[in-house]
Amino acid sequence: MEIAIKLSQFLLSLSILIILHELGHFIPAKLFKTRVEKFYLFFDIKYSLLKKKIGETEYGIGWLPLGGYVKISGMIDESMDKEQMALPPQPWEFRSKPAWQRLIIMLGGVTVNFILAFIIYIGMTFFYGEQYIANSELKDGIWVSNPVVEKAGLKTGDKIVAIDGVKAERFYELNEKILMSKEIEVIRDGNSQKIHFPVNFIDQLMEGKRASLIELRVPFVVAGVEESSKNKDIVKAKDIITSFNGKPITYADQVLAAVDMLKGKTVAAIVKRDDKEIPVNIKVNDIAKLGIAYAARMPLNNLEKLGLYKISKQEYGFFESFPVGINRGFEQLGSYWKQLKAIFNPSTGAYKGVGGFAAIFNIFPNTWSWEAFWSITALLSIMLGVMNLLPIPALDGGHVMFLLYEMISGRKPSDKFLENAQMVGFVLLIALLLFANGNDIYKAIVGK
Repeated sequence: MEIAIKLSQFLLSLSILIILHELGHFIPAKLFKTRVEKFYLFFDIKYSLLKKKIGETEYGIGWLPLGGYVKISGMIDESMDKEQMALPPQPWEFRSKPAWQRLIIMLGGVTVNFILAFIIYIGMTFFYGEQYIANSELKDGIWVSNPVVEKAGLKTGDKIVAIDGVKAERFYELNEKILMSKEIEVIRDGNSQKIHFPVNFIDQLMEGKRASLIELRVPFVVAGVEESSKNKDIVKAKDIITSFNGKPITYADQVLAAVDMLKGKTVAAIVKRDDKEIPVNIKVNDIAKLGIAYAARMPLNNLEKLGLYKISKQEYGFFESFPVGINRGFEQLGSYWKQLKAIFNPSTGAYKGVGGFAAIFNIFPNTWSWEAFWSITALLSIMLGVMNLLPIPALDGGHVMFLLYEMISGRKPSDKFLENAQMVGFVLLIALLLFANGNDIYKAIVGK
């Protein structure tokens, strides 16, 4: 059932993005009286699942869900229709239109992608508002359990002040910003200091096989006890450890740090159970383990009830949502651009993390959440827009590059040159597709 929910969200999101992107090409083409021969969701190699011709355009759904397309008459595109291009240009063809009209047609898809993302962020701001923990609420700093992050310089208890010179305001934004950062300013033991991350930090993270960078410090709430644990009858689910080895305990990381030094010992502790404090003796085994699972992540409301953090809630009116949503869209656009630059910089090793359709599929949650669905769809829309703007022949950006050359120089590239460029673009795209999806397969095999 979980797979079906993920697949449904994946296909729905992909369909929305493809249809709207292709509409971005279709509408200006029709406005400029350019014939559109086909409009397809997914690719119809050899055959289609569904098709119907209305007027001069055949609308359909293909069987291969790797994208979609509109086939515009008189345009050198993925169809490589050389027979049509060998005939004299017709007034309804793409090649007969002025360069500025062709430019608008080619930019239509990515324009719709960016507009869609901003509309989604505005809508989410209006309908859901914001719920977050202000960075200033982390009175005892962050939790660093990832050894790669610790090696880079961050430590549990650090209070993050700024990332790359920008003040850190909300906790949920920190992980993404740290991932792409060069310098982090923290308060440690009352003193301010700056931490410089290595260029290949992303590469080190992937080698370390740990996804999290920093986490909220949470209390040690017992989630369960292993059957083989000597603590099976000592603690119960939902117990909260408040004292361990004679020291008051606020956070789970304090227990974990203490356990490492108490191998094979029985430790006096106090747990909070049904609002009562109960003394217990917890046993640490010979490999410094308790055999007790704790809740590493807790609902924000529960953390607020325990008095650890104050949850900030902000609701916005219809018109208030516009600047907030637009700002969020620009932040995501800037963040993705940084990630893309890192991917194309071999020294970062970020290219190893490039994923294909499996990676996109795995972004979606196992349970249906419209908030998560629209958030992911907005991000994918930005990604699709940026990727399509890359100056690679066969992508919209490649067509735009040649059109700009034509408009500036006054000389139109020959059809033969454009055909060759299209073929080169296809080879590059196939190589990127194989690399990205090959990465997915490799990660699945090695368990990364």
